[in-house]
Amino acid sequence: MRSRRRLAIGAGGAIVLLASLDAYVIVTVLLEMTKDLGIPANRPERITPVITGFLLGYVAAMPLLGQLSDRFGRRAVLHACLVAFALGSAVTAAAEQFSLLVAGRVVQGVAGGALLPITMALAGDLWSERRRTVVLGAVGAVQELGSVLGPLYGAGLAALIGWRGVFWVNVPLVLAAMAAIHFTVPPTRPAAPGRVDVPGGLLLAGGLGLLVVGTYNEEPEYGVLPPGGAQMIAGGVVLLVLFGVWEARAKSRLLDLTGVRKSPVFAVLAVSLLSGAALMVTLVDVQLIATTLLGRTSAEGAFLLARFLVALALAAVAGGFVAHRYGDRWPLVAGMALAAIGYLLVSGWPLDPAAASYGPLPRMDVDLALAGTGLGLAIAPVSSAVLRLVPAGQHGVASASVVVSRMMGMLLGISALSAYGFHRLQSLTAELTVPLPFGNPNFKAEFEVYQAGLREALHTEYREIFLITSGLCLLGAVVAASLRRPPSDLPHPAKEFAV
Repeated sequence: MRSRRRLAIGAGGAIVLLASLDAYVIVTVLLEMTKDLGIPANRPERITPVITGFLLGYVAAMPLLGQLSDRFGRRAVLHACLVAFALGSAVTAAAEQFSLLVAGRVVQGVAGGALLPITMALAGDLWSERRRTVVLGAVGAVQELGSVLGPLYGAGLAALIGWRGVFWVNVPLVLAAMAAIHFTVPPTRPAAPGRVDVPGGLLLAGGLGLLVVGTYNEEPEYGVLPPGGAQMIAGGVVLLVLFGVWEARAKSRLLDLTGVRKSPVFAVLAVSLLSGAALMVTLVDVQLIATTLLGRTSAEGAFLLARFLVALALAAVAGGFVAHRYGDRWPLVAGMALAAIGYLLVSGWPLDPAAASYGPLPRMDVDLALAGTGLGLAIAPVSSAVLRLVPAGQHGVASASVVVSRMMGMLLGISALSAYGFHRLQSLTAELTVPLPFGNPNFKAEFEVYQAGLREALHTEYREIFLITSGLCLLGAVVAASLRRPPSDLPHPAKEFAV
């Protein structure tokens, strides 16, 4: 029995990793996608639905499909989600039209978003409350591992089999995962299935969807938002408010906080949301800096991003030890403050950041490592704080809520900052004209002037976006500093700090 449940949670962890990898793999293959599908290189705003579509499906589906597994059984819903994930991967890989590419990514996101809460619920089924937290922590760590390995995994596979191969390879991996799930996860349905909060799930998905659509602007030269964007954003806010009202009164909730002090939980989730926004901006914009300002390939951009990712992974481990020894408040504050400093330094990069250094150390390496260390330090304390604040019976849902909030931050952060950034770039380049080579004896000199102006505009855009990101991390540090630890949770020489 013990070995079988370990195999079951191992199979669940493997599919959580697969979905997490696909959430982050996109950042290193975006340029290849745009070229293959004929999207102009100077219109990067048109590719953003590939990122936001996946994240929207992931966030919207995660809590609702987790509840469906309570109703219909873990194995049945896992199989259904894996089939959908394989289908979405195949559509993405075979897409020759942009709309099909986005549709495939949305299906991937919806299916992938369900895998984490179902696997966490499976841990609750198979382990007692006393031992469950360790298993939940391991599953959460696998989810975080995807953010570190995803960009590198995508760059490596794309170099070998192209960007389409990155998604085709999911199909055999899903088939293997389905076989493992079939033989390890019990098929029985829970004895007392609960209600599924469909209205809550629809309100959450609708609110987030309107926010994302309201910030997606194919013509950023005319404004930050598209026509009707302000109204859609207002509608999204209204739906999210209604979601909050519904969750407060509904008998079956996506996140049940009955008997829990809500303000500290929401504060922790707010820090997770802000760190998610900073993470996604880094993954996308560092790659863009590498391919635009530095003229490097996507693989070289992924290698540059590795400075940030390795620091994030190492700091995540260190943050867990620090939170275990001293509690979760101060590692959260220190991590977000350190990230704010790192992004402030990144915003100050010169036009040629590769030439800048701190003595013998390349400036880009140091600044990215500093930002990654800060965000990494906050990962474990966020999870441990939520687990400390909610009863053991709700640890699975609470752990999933941390990921939901972080993904929501990634979704809203990349949507809002992209809308601002693309509009800002268009305004900065409004006076630039592309010289024509035909019959123009001064074409070479004029083209050099145009390229210099474009580089200056890109540099200004990136600087402002990272300055805003620094402010978001500083806000996260302030929110984290507001947390207070209950007296009963103070460290005791003979008592291990419980997470």
